[in-house]
This record gives sequence, structure tokens and C-alpha cells, in this order.
Amino acid sequence: MPNAPLSYLPPTNTGSSRQAGFSLIELMVVVAIIAILAAIAIPGYQDYIVRSRLTEATSLLAAKRVQVEQFYDNNRTYVNAPGCADDATSSKSFTFSCANVAANTYRLEATGKSTMSGFTLRIDQDNNRSTPSAGSGWSANNNCWVTKKDGSC
Repeated sequence: MPNAPLSYLPPTNTGSSRQAGFSLIELMVVVAIIAILAAIAIPGYQDYIVRSRLTEATSLLAAKRVQVEQFYDNNRTYVNAPGCADDATSSKSFTFSCANVAANTYRLEATGKSTMSGFTLRIDQDNNRSTPSAGSGWSANNNCWVTKKDGSC
């Protein structure tokens, strides 16, 4: 049919067979929203983890202090007190030690390791608590154990 009329047109799309999916713009908007939420949530979560590990250290220091003080009540000396003489306590984030041990003095110390590197918490026989050094982005406080980034107790 070489002489067929040229008026043939293909059928038009009535909308019933429309393809489903997302456009590139819609996908980029979703990615941008997720990125913004992650930028806010991840630092907050990391601070939460640091605070929980500080709580672990302070509770272990307090427990060790109780052991040392009970020994002192019975022996009137801190020398050879459990928690000082046989100190092998350690956790995933802190190493614990006892220094300045004498008949009437001692100082318990928790030193951060791995992700808690830079943190040092102390307590002595007079219940003086201090954080002489804190990790990156945190402030130290020589009057208490820090619980917040700004160095507050």
C-alpha cells in the first residue's frame, strides 16, 4: 500500500496506563530531609553515649570508695584497702586506679580509654570529686564530676 493516506495517528494516552514512581526531585528532597535529621540526631546520640559512660565511671568510683571506707572503719588505715592494694578494676571505657595511699589519704581515679580517651575523674578520702581533664569538646571541672559538655555537674 504505497499510496496509503498519511492521516494515521497512533492512539493517544488517556492516563489509565500512567507509570508509577518517584521523580528525581522528590527523591532528592527526601535525601535532604534525612541528611538534616541525621546531622541533628547523630551528635546528640554521641553525647548521650558519653554521658552514659561517665555514669558508669562515677558509679564504679563510688562503689570502690565504699569498699575503701569500710576497710578504713575496720582498720583505721587506707593502706592495703581493697580497691587500692589489689586494684585490677577496669571497664570497657575506663581504667581505675588508686593513688596517694597512706594511713589517712587516698585518691581513686578513673582514666578514660578508647572512645573516652581524655577523661579523668577523681574522688578522695574527703569525698572531693573532680574532673581534671575531659574529652574533646567537653569542659573539665575541678569541683565535681562533669555530666554535661559545658563542664557542669
